[in-house]
Amino acid sequence: MLNFWRCITALIWLVLIWLHGAAQAEPRPSPKVVFVIVDGIPADVIERVATPHLDAIATVGAYARAQMGGPVGEPGETPTVSAPGYMSLVTGTWADKHNVYENYNLSPNYDYWNIFRVAKAVNSAMKIGIFSTWTDNRTVLLGEGQPGAGDWRFDYVADGFEEDEERFPPQPSDKHIAVIDRVVSEEAASAIVEQGPDLSWVYLQHTDDVGHEQGDGEAFDAAVMEMDVNVGRIWRAVKARQANLSEDWLVIVTTDHGRDALTGRDHGGHSERERTIWIATNSHRLTPGFDEMPEIVDIYPSIATHLGITIPEQVARHLDGASFIQ
Repeated sequence: MLNFWRCITALIWLVLIWLHGAAQAEPRPSPKVVFVIVDGIPADVIERVATPHLDAIATVGAYARAQMGGPVGEPGETPTVSAPGYMSLVTGTWADKHNVYENYNLSPNYDYWNIFRVAKAVNSAMKIGIFSTWTDNRTVLLGEGQPGAGDWRFDYVADGFEEDEERFPPQPSDKHIAVIDRVVSEEAASAIVEQGPDLSWVYLQHTDDVGHEQGDGEAFDAAVMEMDVNVGRIWRAVKARQANLSEDWLVIVTTDHGRDALTGRDHGGHSERERTIWIATNSHRLTPGFDEMPEIVDIYPSIATHLGITIPEQVARHLDGASFIQ
């Protein structure tokens, strides 16, 4: 009997040693994240218009309606406007904390750390990128390089296109912004394939410009379909990267606000259509809460979860969102 138990013990040790070796031989794929904000597209439009590339992302993961605007009638109530929407996503907080209530005359409260600052603080070797029409997204909202905002910097930058009138001369109906959006998506796709940043933000603007000028209708639908082509370019880059390297990419595509129900030209208030946004993602690690109207502030902790980042306690305790990724 003693020899029997010795054999069993030896067998257990052999299995444990084999499992340890297998784990070492097959390291966990490196987590990567790219999130895309496409400006001002209500959920009802994204659900009606043909968007095959967004559908492809959601087929791998899921699609859900979500919410922007914070708790109505409480301190966290946030205008359904672009810059407040971006800040609510990148800081995981509402406007009473990040202090961005409009698109201009901005004075962000950098005490509430954005996801890029957290990423660099937790792991300075992490590579981060931003691909955007507006320079202010990087220099003002995120506070890149500002001592009061943590004095961190992006590794990959493609922005400032709105100031390059030689390359992108202004066109009627802001059609030059559509050209810029294509270039932004091309720059992002190229960086993903060639460099593989650990965390990137891509911002596409033109849909909001068309919405303000034309409202609901064929022109807006066409702009949404054009946006989908740009997202498809980024999605193909992610798939190409994953096919060749041991990387686990999280893709999140969302919008910053809806539009008014009457014309579709306006936003900023708290009607149901202005507050109802959406999220498409390739993640298959979603919690049940993803199907229960997540909020834009939930994206920040979800990104951190995927990246394996432990958000510092002095930052985490102020977050208004919760992760929808297990």
